[in-house]
Amino acid sequence: MTRKKKRRRSSSKISNLTESIIRILKEDHHKSFNHKQICAKLGLDDPSSRNQVVKKLAQLKAKQQIIEVERGKYQLTPNRNYHTGILDVSGKGGGYVMVTDLEQDIYVPPHHLSKALNGDEVEVYIYRQRRSKKHEGEITKIIKRKTVEFVGVIEIQKKFAFVHTSESNKMYTDVFVPLKKIGDAQDGDKVLVTLEDWPDKADSPFGRVTKVLGKPGEHNTEIHSILAQYGLPYEFPQQVEEYANKIDTSIKDAEIKKRRDMRDILTFTIDPKDAKDFDDALSFQKLENGNYEIGIHIADVSHYLVPGTILDDEAYERATSVYLVDRVVPMLPEILSNGACSLRPNEEKYTFSAVFEIDPASAKIKNQWFGRTVTYSDARFAYEEAQAIIDQNKEVSCHPEPVKGSLNTTIPKDVSLTEEAYSIPEELAVATLELDRLAKIMRRQRMKDGAISFDKVEVKFDLDQDANPTGVFFKTSKDANKLIEEFMLLANRKVSEFIGKQAPKKTFVYRIHDEPDDEKLAALEKVVGNFGYKLNLKDRKSTTASLNKLLVDVNGKKEQNMVDTLAIRTMSKAVYSTDNIGHYGLAFDYYSHFTSPIRRYPDVMVHRLLQHYLDGGKPANQEEYEEKCKHSSNMEQLATKSERDSIKYMQVKYMQDHQDKEFLGVISGVTEWGIYVEIIENKCEGMVRLRDIKDDHYEFDQDTYSIVGKNTHHQITLGDEVMVKVKNADLVKKQLDFWLVGVKE
Repeated sequence: MTRKKKRRRSSSKISNLTESIIRILKEDHHKSFNHKQICAKLGLDDPSSRNQVVKKLAQLKAKQQIIEVERGKYQLTPNRNYHTGILDVSGKGGGYVMVTDLEQDIYVPPHHLSKALNGDEVEVYIYRQRRSKKHEGEITKIIKRKTVEFVGVIEIQKKFAFVHTSESNKMYTDVFVPLKKIGDAQDGDKVLVTLEDWPDKADSPFGRVTKVLGKPGEHNTEIHSILAQYGLPYEFPQQVEEYANKIDTSIKDAEIKKRRDMRDILTFTIDPKDAKDFDDALSFQKLENGNYEIGIHIADVSHYLVPGTILDDEAYERATSVYLVDRVVPMLPEILSNGACSLRPNEEKYTFSAVFEIDPASAKIKNQWFGRTVTYSDARFAYEEAQAIIDQNKEVSCHPEPVKGSLNTTIPKDVSLTEEAYSIPEELAVATLELDRLAKIMRRQRMKDGAISFDKVEVKFDLDQDANPTGVFFKTSKDANKLIEEFMLLANRKVSEFIGKQAPKKTFVYRIHDEPDDEKLAALEKVVGNFGYKLNLKDRKSTTASLNKLLVDVNGKKEQNMVDTLAIRTMSKAVYSTDNIGHYGLAFDYYSHFTSPIRRYPDVMVHRLLQHYLDGGKPANQEEYEEKCKHSSNMEQLATKSERDSIKYMQVKYMQDHQDKEFLGVISGVTEWGIYVEIIENKCEGMVRLRDIKDDHYEFDQDTYSIVGKNTHHQITLGDEVMVKVKNADLVKKQLDFWLVGVKE
């Protein structure tokens, strides 16, 4: 017979009974308990103990510490000190719970995290305020885990294994894995582990190895690890590929009749020279009244992506394409992204279009039309080719009416041409120049209206056939890039306005951008003041004007990248929402994403909603679309983080081959444990730790963004130029450490 577990019997006074009862009610303060349930939790079953519990409940009720919600059932007195929010774990242990209805985040010490992990939605109890007047609390409930999958290196012992997750400074615990759950993993492999349980008395969660990623340091292992770390896929499920491959992608006469036929109008694409998918094209023609008709034509992805199918479900879950240094992880299978939905030259395609009649002198819009079309792309330009036309014919772009025969359409030999662009018809060159001229007028007006001009330099790599970096170069936005940008902005804004201004109000997917945080702007003002720059933060107009002036003034200076980065960090994050608050950075009252449905799911939603309303449909369910907006915003942020990690990984890999070289850098950050240095020639950033600076004992001065020698009083400040050398390049941690060779006077 199985022995029954003995319960504690007591004829004497139970110690700490008040604390024990409060703890039980606190663990799940939304529920009510009677005295029998509390006795069971405490392991008490004798009459004396039950009587003590009953009396104590009555006393606590009299003191109003608990309430009797119904006869004999109690719960904690409702307390305004309980809040819900998202946990942000700090690298030093503990973390902060971000609560939307509080002005301050709530600090949670390490011993009060209660097994919550970074990004979890939690309930937190504020139990006191620290001397600094910051909220401090204890996590009382994990409402929803952000993720249960983590990347780490497995260490296999005789009877069990651990997955060490130290790569992420946000994950403060390793994961215990029984040997029967390690799968094919071998000791030292980098793996993906899924949490399955976290017993009350266990220091570490229990998990199962669900994927072996490879050996640490190997290229594909590290790239797949980056994707796995953020829960991003790197291949399509077989059934999704099979479904996509069965789609009829041919152009049908019956479908053409339902659309506006624009195949006879001059249409072309301008994209990066290595682009494989072309989701937008421009058409250009002069009307009899002298105005221009300009069409922005976008791949009609929604024609092929049917709601409720496994293909649409997969696209929604991904929500975005991910652009890593050496590869693209697409939102759609290749048959769509590079085939049916790609506006390739000399092919007819189904498109969704925004067509505008524009005054050629003022760039003002006279008429607009939105709807489904069929188009034919006459040519494909790379940005470099379009830029060559603009550069060689700038005198023509000054005239509202180009003079026939005045164009020099010869492209320099150093420009890499696509096969379609060896012979450029004059009408195509004229269209390019006129679109460029109109784009410049529209851009000037945007800047006048208060838009902020962020033209941050992008770091790119030359890769060999094995994806090893052989060089670093910088991608800057030129006239050809800005031409496309302006017309895409025009389409996005006008589509959004068209729906947003209708009455009654219609549910729509907006791209919103809130005003910058005042504290961050004040901090930026203080930093740039050290370099002699000034900001005027009096009001919105003066703030945007001075920010734009700052970005122009730092252009080409050693501190440019640092100031650009700091300025961007003052901005709020742009997100998707059905609640339109406008777009601060672009100075638009209405803005949506309409122009990239091959790589962004919100654009697909915008196409569907636009067509729904063009067909006279009723307002869509706002709650449903708001949830989709939140998901899309979250996936976009994860994709951005993975893209940054891949750049950091490639920078470290590049610097591994340059460990004997000294580099000139600029101090891009100062902390209490070291200085961050960005190498000027390649933008690679690493840290010089204070303990590694041997000429003095340096201490961090927060007020001056500097470190100061204790004996020599030598000051090394944010923005100073220094010479550094690689101390350590860790591919696994994606971390660069430098030696400080000297400070440039």
